[in-house]
Amino acid sequence: MSQIRHEPVAPTVTRFLGGGATIERHRHDDHQLIYVSSGVLAITTEHGSWIASNDRAVWIPAHTWHEHRFYGRSRFHTVGFPAHGRTPLLDAERPTVVAVDPLVRELLIALTGTTRTGTALTQTETRHIEAVLRDRLRRVTAEPVALPAARDRRLADACRLVEEDLRQPCTLAQLAARVHTSERTLSRLYRDEFGLTFPQWRTRVRIFTAMAVLAEGATVTDTAHACGWATTSAFVQTFAQTAGITPGTYRAGMGRPRQETGEGPPSG
Repeated sequence: MSQIRHEPVAPTVTRFLGGGATIERHRHDDHQLIYVSSGVLAITTEHGSWIASNDRAVWIPAHTWHEHRFYGRSRFHTVGFPAHGRTPLLDAERPTVVAVDPLVRELLIALTGTTRTGTALTQTETRHIEAVLRDRLRRVTAEPVALPAARDRRLADACRLVEEDLRQPCTLAQLAARVHTSERTLSRLYRDEFGLTFPQWRTRVRIFTAMAVLAEGATVTDTAHACGWATTSAFVQTFAQTAGITPGTYRAGMGRPRQETGEGPPSG
């Protein structure tokens, strides 16, 4: 594992990043809420990986190392919260994906940007927006678009083999043979560590990957094939059941930011 960069203060800021951009492994002494109002962001920690788009944000607890990869041109918002005192989430001790409704979206954009006149927020304005955001975050629902990290080496190897080529169908028995364990043992590892069956985990990987592929501009059909679905209709149905919207609607929502007034170095 590479050395983790330590940045004590989690910035409250907006950045613009292109598809394929990354922010290296780092951690903060503050809690942090991470959101992209356009594009898609994959966040990886020692606990697993999370995906964020314009209808979800990711809560990163203080002292948790994390790294980012962006898919599609992204408008990237981060809000820092002090590690001491009351936190805005009921469960603030682990990374969590939360739903972003229209009000939370506008609060995050306002808090991390400038006013309509291009001036910085006053301290009074900032406090008011933060107070409303905290209240709203206590009401949001958690979203399960996450890939937990495997602890057992055999399970980690099996997951890697699937993720390397989603187009290639592979049974649990075939995977077990390749990682030198029994099918029964590998099935138990998926249930014990992830709380999922192998097919459930594989579907989550496919959806996770599809979100990133769609953000890069791929068609729904091409995404379905790239992520291992036999038919586009099966992909559309599964994606809609998991994400709550069709892949076509999701892809259309990955538009450009409404205001692009400058570029800044990656920070997060």
